[in-house]
Amino acid sequence: MHMGKIRAAAAGAALVGYLCLLGAPAFAADIDGAALSLLWGLPFMGILLSIALMPLLVPDFWHHHYGKVAAFWALAFLLPFALYADIATAATAVLSVALHEYIPFVILLGALFTIAGGVRLVGNLHGSPSLNTGLLAAGTVLASWMGTTGAAMLLIRPLIRANDDRPHNVHVIVFFIFLVGNVGGALTPLGDPPLFLGFLLGVRFFWTAEAMLLPMLLISMILLAMFYFLDLHYYNKEGRTPDKSPDSNIGLEGGINIPLLGGVVAAVLMSGTWKPGFEWSLFGVSVAPQNVARDVILVGLAVASMLLTRTESRQANGFSWEPILEVAKLFAGIFLTIVPVIAILRAGEQGQLAEIIRLVTQPDGSPHNAMYFWLTGILSAFLDNAPTYLVFFNMAGGDAQRLMGPLADTLLAISAGAVFFGALSYIGNAPNFMVKAIAEQSGIKMPSFFGYMAWSVPILLPVFALVTVFFFL
Repeated sequence: MHMGKIRAAAAGAALVGYLCLLGAPAFAADIDGAALSLLWGLPFMGILLSIALMPLLVPDFWHHHYGKVAAFWALAFLLPFALYADIATAATAVLSVALHEYIPFVILLGALFTIAGGVRLVGNLHGSPSLNTGLLAAGTVLASWMGTTGAAMLLIRPLIRANDDRPHNVHVIVFFIFLVGNVGGALTPLGDPPLFLGFLLGVRFFWTAEAMLLPMLLISMILLAMFYFLDLHYYNKEGRTPDKSPDSNIGLEGGINIPLLGGVVAAVLMSGTWKPGFEWSLFGVSVAPQNVARDVILVGLAVASMLLTRTESRQANGFSWEPILEVAKLFAGIFLTIVPVIAILRAGEQGQLAEIIRLVTQPDGSPHNAMYFWLTGILSAFLDNAPTYLVFFNMAGGDAQRLMGPLADTLLAISAGAVFFGALSYIGNAPNFMVKAIAEQSGIKMPSFFGYMAWSVPILLPVFALVTVFFFL
């Protein structure tokens, strides 16, 4: 059963966020969300339920036809929308997705995946509780500076190899997703897509670190402590099992990829800071030159990584293109079907989700920061964190200077909810399903979609409640 491969494709629901490094979907802003019924959200719910249930109920069918299922739900939105608006508007929507989101997404994620996949820690690491906790802590720190995807792809395989002799290792991967795939990306706009959106909207680069440091440290320390004692329990219970990997010195292969990862960071920063003052137009869809330049640089860096990294190193790293290919196949359907949902949310109190909007406002008109944290978080866990961040950012006034000033707690609530709640489900953030896919390809039997939530809900929600008490009440 190719569950890992299939689950990797489902990462598209969360990987949407990486597309938003360019900005939110341009055409979604042109749709009058106030005029849309909640029925327009059915295709999006359909594709999410397909991702969650079909691999469990009809795994063989899903494995062979998941692309057709995604296409069905995409057409379930596009065809009625073409009738509701007109064919030209629908065609513009598709072109806008391709130019503003899909192509840049594939390039960005592909560059991170390719370059990080060329770095290999060699040697026989022994998966003791201390070593595992240290690797999780290191990945948590790296995630803010090389992105959650980059850090996850860099460290997941060494972590798996270190624990390949242990019968209990699912918890190691689950906590890796919590910390490296999500929480660790909280300190800079490079760490997680919604924070980069804030940077593009005027939030200072280092405001994020200043504001998010304490909640990020609180969550990280709690989760690392929980992991250490849980891992220690299993480690003592297992006894000493024979290590499958022969002893060898610790070393690093593919070190040339480290500066290439730095190049990715520089290219992304360039696209957010360089404003040439003009745009090109392709069939009425604007194309920003700084984004084109970034994408060309990223492609060049990925090609350089392939040329400069030994093939043997990638093979030993278990490198495979399949997760990227499957994500690419499913992504278009997922992103298209989310458009009306985001449009309805953007309509605010004029839309069908007005009750959600009213929850974030106190009777005196001031923002309800705890509700901003939880609503941004829950929607980010199951929709997409970057557009959700943008919706609540605008709902709170959309003025970055004011949000960093008298409304700093509100911006903190929005930022923290968008980043931290990505760990709540497999579709909450880009690395989640990719890490799961790599783990399953390595022989680890990972939990199902709902099985993962049986871990995340009881562990993370109490921690988020503690964050609420300390920072938002």
